[in-house]
Amino acid sequence: MDKELKIDGDFSYWEKGKGQTLILLHGLMGDLSNFKEVYTYFSDKGYQVIIPALPIYTMPIINTNIKNLSNYLKDLIDHKSLKNVVLFGNSLGGHVALYFSKHYPEYVNALVLAGSSGLYEQSLGNSYPRRGDKEYIRKKVEEVFYDPKTATDELVEMIIETVNDRGKVIRTLALAKSAIRHNMAKDLPNMDIPTCLIWGKEDKVTPPNVANEFHDLLPDSNLYWVDKCGHAPMWERPEIFNKLLNNWFKERGI
Repeated sequence: MDKELKIDGDFSYWEKGKGQTLILLHGLMGDLSNFKEVYTYFSDKGYQVIIPALPIYTMPIINTNIKNLSNYLKDLIDHKSLKNVVLFGNSLGGHVALYFSKHYPEYVNALVLAGSSGLYEQSLGNSYPRRGDKEYIRKKVEEVFYDPKTATDELVEMIIETVNDRGKVIRTLALAKSAIRHNMAKDLPNMDIPTCLIWGKEDKVTPPNVANEFHDLLPDSNLYWVDKCGHAPMWERPEIFNKLLNNWFKERGI
């Protein structure tokens, strides 16, 4: 069992540190450990860092959508009596953070987005990968990163396990459709929340033009690039990512 994982009623999460609350939201096939370096760095810098395990594969299929993941986040925030939180989302987690911020801006002090969906996202492929097609899946997982070695055997096996689970496949497709339905392009100009965009220059899932569009549409955003980096800069280039975000926090007084 994950020694960091706390079970608190209907919620499970990592939590460490005290101070300004920073909530980290993982992607569709992501994991809490994707944020390990961010978690350690900022909890040592005077932040209360929380990484909830989003119920992506445990919600009833009919309720598996962006809206209900946002509701889950609100329930967690209310349960812990948190205020003025900073939301950091990668990939689908970024979309959840944006949707939540649109509906509950009074809860949000700032946003941090890295490889966020919400405008456009290239999935694992035009169709869901065939079960047992290990080499195809490895190739697609490697494309998430600039350095293919980041796609470890353990990560590839986790994705294969997901692909071979019918319930997870159905929920994955349901969330992909929900993400398309909840495109945020028309909402972003009205979201006047300080936003830090940190993007991998070689992101193939949410390419650089997506970051530029976020930057253009959000009224109060700063955009930073990470060289030789794919879709998950906080994972693939954590030292650079942490430095960029820490400097932004200092500039914004967060």
